[in-house]
Amino acid sequence: MSGSSKKLVDAAAKASKTIDWDGMAKLLVTDEAKKEFVNLRRAFDEVNTTLQTKFSQEPEPIDWEKYRKGIDSHLVDMYKEAYESIEIPKFEDTVTPQYKPKFDALLVELKEAEEQSVKESKRLEKEIAEVQELKKKISTMTANEYFEKHPELKKQFDDEIRNDYWGY
Repeated sequence: MSGSSKKLVDAAAKASKTIDWDGMAKLLVTDEAKKEFVNLRRAFDEVNTTLQTKFSQEPEPIDWEKYRKGIDSHLVDMYKEAYESIEIPKFEDTVTPQYKPKFDALLVELKEAEEQSVKESKRLEKEIAEVQELKKKISTMTANEYFEKHPELKKQFDDEIRNDYWGY
């Protein structure tokens, strides 16, 4: 196996070990996102398996002596010379350098979006807790108690009363 394809196989194996598939799956909310994530993971596993099996195997050495027993040795030598003269070109990765910066930028964007999402989620959870608390107390709450929690509404109502605006 050429050095570059060995590196590629090793990188794929390392990536498959370092990806937290379960952690990423927990972050998904919609059914469509979950479906796409399953498709992505399946495709990744297929490519990784192909890399691990097809490209990581060295070809078995040819037993030239076995062929010399049944075929003219001059003919076998000719095939052996032709076989050994074949040069398999080395894989040169021209795509990764082109897309790696874009991928890294997407990872930064993803991290920022994740942080924003976590902040928004915490804010929404706090708001939900406040609304649930308000729902429990709404039947016994006085206007003054409500206005203590929402002074901007008290100011708005006071301004409307002061300006003699009654909504019509």
